[in-house]
Amino acid sequence: MPTNTLNGYSFEVDNEGFFEDREQWSEDLARELAALIDINLTDEHMKVLKFARDDQAQTGLTPTLNRMNKTGGFVVKDLFALFPGKPAKKIAWLAGLKKPTSCV
Repeated sequence: MPTNTLNGYSFEVDNEGFFEDREQWSEDLARELAALIDINLTDEHMKVLKFARDDQAQTGLTPTLNRMNKTGGFVVKDLFALFPGKPAKKIAWLAGLKKPTSCV
């Protein structure tokens, strides 16, 4: 598995660039990753990322947008505003998680 290095942070990724080991993640690394995709992480972004990490730790699965809505109380429209384009993939990637199984 490849290892990525970004501004002094090293982390192993799968062939699509998603983290292999969630323990290699940090909030500072998330901010560095977000800058690569032109997202400036705010407290609202971090609430989403923390929910995704906590939920994955409990269930073993990266949460889908539907789960984030129903379980986390996040409005899907707001997730698209915070993480434009493909929010489920961006949330997983920025949270140091594997790609959600519902994503192609």
